[in-house]
Amino acid sequence: MRIRPYIESKDYEYIEKWIDDEKIHALWCANLIPYPVTRENLHAFLEKNAMEWTDSAYVATENDGKIIGFFCYSVNVDDNTGFLKFVIIDRNKRGAGYGKEMLKLAIQYAFDITGVKLVQLNVFDENIVAKHCYEKIGFIEENMTKNIFPYKNELWSRCHMVISKR
Repeated sequence: MRIRPYIESKDYEYIEKWIDDEKIHALWCANLIPYPVTRENLHAFLEKNAMEWTDSAYVATENDGKIIGFFCYSVNVDDNTGFLKFVIIDRNKRGAGYGKEMLKLAIQYAFDITGVKLVQLNVFDENIVAKHCYEKIGFIEENMTKNIFPYKNELWSRCHMVISKR
């Protein structure tokens, strides 16, 4: 597996197919991007986050170049920490270790290339599979904000997780 920068003209069509359900969409982006995801609203959002938070978008590919995952990453230079956001894996690849592998590469990039001392992320407690994946690679729960996100007739809690450079 490899990670590389996201290329709008080449990569959007894959991501669009992975987010074709309202719940998956809400778990992925907390409805910060309108549903359904369109090329225009995704790219406007990515550009806005790049300007405001210095987010960069990346994809994970198999060795043959086929896209299997997506995430955004930013560095807070004030406290030397990285932040992973909008992590998603091709639905046909979920549960087979691809998420762990992509996250390990993202963390390696964060520590070795961007030089941060800590990487953090948020995940809804409702997203049990993703949370378990993060724990498997070493993220630990730092805190939980209860009942912060309304989804239909539910209230989801947000778990803030961190991993430190070893």
